[in-house]
This record gives sequence, C-alpha cells and structure tokens, in this order.
Amino acid sequence: MEAPHSPAAETDGRTAATARITARVTVDSPERMSELGRRLAALLRPGDLVMLTGELGAGKTTLTRGLGAGLGVRGAVTSPTFVIARVHPSLTAGPPLVHVDAYRLGGGLDEMEDLDLDVSLPDSVVVVEWGEGKVEELSDDRLHVVIDRLVGAVDPLVAQDDRREVTLTGIGGRWSGVDLASLGA
Repeated sequence: MEAPHSPAAETDGRTAATARITARVTVDSPERMSELGRRLAALLRPGDLVMLTGELGAGKTTLTRGLGAGLGVRGAVTSPTFVIARVHPSLTAGPPLVHVDAYRLGGGLDEMEDLDLDVSLPDSVVVVEWGEGKVEELSDDRLHVVIDRLVGAVDPLVAQDDRREVTLTGIGGRWSGVDLASLGA
C-alpha cells in the first residue's frame, strides 16, 4: 500500500460537530484493499456508520471483507446484493458487522428504514455499499469511503485494473481526533 497523498489528514475548518477529515490512500491490488480494511477496522467502534461509494467492481466488498477480518466477525463477508443486508456477529468481544448493499434500493431512507439499521447502529459497525444519498440521516457522524479506479499504471508490473485511490472522509465530531492518514502508513 502506498502512503497517503498528504502526510496528515486534511480538515476543512468546520466545527468539530460538522468537521470533515479527509485522507487518501492508493492501493495496488485486492490484497492491499483487504489489508486497508483490516487497518481501518482498528479505528472503528460500535455505532460507526461507514458508507462505501465506487463503481461496480471497484473493491467495496473486498474492503468490507478486510473490515470483517479486522473486526473478527463470523461468516464469510460476501456481497449482500440479493439479500440486501447481512449481520456478522463478533467472534471476539468486538461489535458485530452489519453489511448492507443498497444498490437495489432506490427509495432512499424510506427503504433503508425497513432494514431497521437505526436499531443496529448503536451496537454495531454498519457498512453500507451504495449508501450515498440514502443513509446520511442515520447519523451525523459517519465515514464516507470513495473508491476510484486509477487510469494508467505507474508501475509496469502492476495491472492498471488493480490500482485504486481510496478517499476516506470522516464527517462529524466522532472523526475529529481520528488519524485517517495513518491508514496509508
């Protein structure tokens, strides 16, 4: 995994309650994406909402698989596209992982409310793929992870299809003291 583009996370100068902390990390393989998820899991705690954004095949489920490994949860973390949501209980004393794929949900928060995520959120880490524009109202504090494919390989030994830039934006007071830039170290 390459270092983040800046040595420290960027802040936008808002108050702690509405602050946005941003870090960028470049990964060059699915294994590195999973490793990023494991590292990110160490920063997560019960009540955290993580929104994942990226095109099909960008690596959202791979990142979540790493989160599951880092959180020590039970069950294989796979795309919940057809079941919409899966709960992975902790095998340790940590929080369960609630993995949601909102791709097939078009109605925004109304359809999300049917999943009762607000009930799960205080005790779990809730990860929502395709959640942008659908789950922001669940929490003032959230981590928005955007995965973009990079075009053109810098290293001729690395397939360009595997390179991703991951932008992590912590929103709200929960993220004001979290060093997201450390994820690229």
